[in-house]
Amino acid sequence: MPSLSPVIAEIRLAVRTALADLPEGSTVIVALSGGADSLALAAATAFEASKRGMPATAVIVDHGLQVDSAEVAARAASVAAAIGLDALVVRVDVDGDGGPEAAAREARYRVLRDAAADVGARAVLLGHTLDDQAETVLLGLARGSGAASLQGMAPAREDDEGLRWIRPLLGVRRETTRAFCAASALDPWNDPHNLDDRFARVRVRERVLPVLETELGPGIAEALARTADQLREDAEAFDEMIHETIEDIVEHAEAGISVSVAALAANPAALRNRIIRLVVDSEFGVSLTRTQTVEVARLVTDWAGQGPIDLPGCAAVRRGGQIVFTASAR
Repeated sequence: MPSLSPVIAEIRLAVRTALADLPEGSTVIVALSGGADSLALAAATAFEASKRGMPATAVIVDHGLQVDSAEVAARAASVAAAIGLDALVVRVDVDGDGGPEAAAREARYRVLRDAAADVGARAVLLGHTLDDQAETVLLGLARGSGAASLQGMAPAREDDEGLRWIRPLLGVRRETTRAFCAASALDPWNDPHNLDDRFARVRVRERVLPVLETELGPGIAEALARTADQLREDAEAFDEMIHETIEDIVEHAEAGISVSVAALAANPAALRNRIIRLVVDSEFGVSLTRTQTVEVARLVTDWAGQGPIDLPGCAAVRRGGQIVFTASAR
């Protein structure tokens, strides 16, 4: 019997490890575009899931952004069926705020959530690689988005409905997924958007990372991914501290919520700012920028009688010993 290709073994192991956290027999969804990353993930999942008696369905989202998108989706579904997966193609209309990338992403995740609910899936598997993680960290750094953005993508998370979103290939290089497809006689689709330098992520992939590798030496992508892991560990520790703190310092107020000034002042700036952001996000569903967060924090640290601060979806004002957040009038 011929030996198993190292790249096939690597990706199967990554998927096997990811599936190990799920109860045996769980149904899983695989997000499949037809590109090398998602195709390698789908093929490895078909192999590993069948060994554990786990029904698996490939969901292909046709965003309709290219003239041949229907043909690409149909081809991906055909490949999925050939490797032993059930296949579902869903056509969506991409529109909304934030540009086509953000709108397509939101539409894609909505389809995946709905498909998971329809088949009773316990998890959705996504094909992001270590290279995607490195690009995400660099983009977050360039935008000054802070530690939350630099954490990159989590290997696994559970949403409010109990559905797990898992990225088995987050420690695998993109070149390995391409080699997997070649070794498996799979012909991946090459998305032309991946070469369109109108997109910041493409410029990072094609220009910035290669320059960093040339000037600073190899291993930049791995280093960026390690940075994301470390920051995520720090964030998890912070979040645990914040939730413990919030229970003691937050009170419900009329049309909003209030936070103790004295308690906020007693915390270091990093923790104080995180508390402010979490309170606003959890109560009003709004993510504050750093500038907005610092302005609210000045109600605690640099109080000079200033009036209310208008924020997206709410306002903050100091009243006595409380910072009071109230919903904005619609």
